[in-house]
Amino acid sequence: MDQVRDELVRLLQDYAVEAQRLQQVFAERNGMHPTDLHALLAVMRADAATVPLTPGRLGAHLGLSSGATTAVIDRLERGGHVSRVPDPRDRRRVIVHVGRAAGQVGAAFFGPLGVAMDEMLTGYDAEELMAVKRFLGQMNDTMREHRQAFSA
Repeated sequence: MDQVRDELVRLLQDYAVEAQRLQQVFAERNGMHPTDLHALLAVMRADAATVPLTPGRLGAHLGLSSGATTAVIDRLERGGHVSRVPDPRDRRRVIVHVGRAAGQVGAAFFGPLGVAMDEMLTGYDAEELMAVKRFLGQMNDTMREHRQAFSA
């Protein structure tokens, strides 16, 4: 069992490195800083979940100051990746939404990866996929808790 555990840790490390490299390539190809990509992903998730995302909430999610968050949003807005819209419930606040350019560059870069991932996943049955889902969910929780323990 120790060998399986060690192999899982190695594979997770390899995945983390490859994911980081992929994010870096995407960011560089689209004139973004890696933090811009993390911000864009947070905005995309908030929009998909129909959860209003204010600059303050985005900054808290990214661990950035308000000034740094404003700079990230400004860069993304200049590139057409996000837009600021007045909050219909409180016009003093703005909500950050995904812009048209984000979907276009995302689909062009990540679309082929999605197709390849779908093909790879056809080799797993429903029970295996549920086990992987449970594992990854618990691993993300464990990593988040560990990070938060050191950043508190």
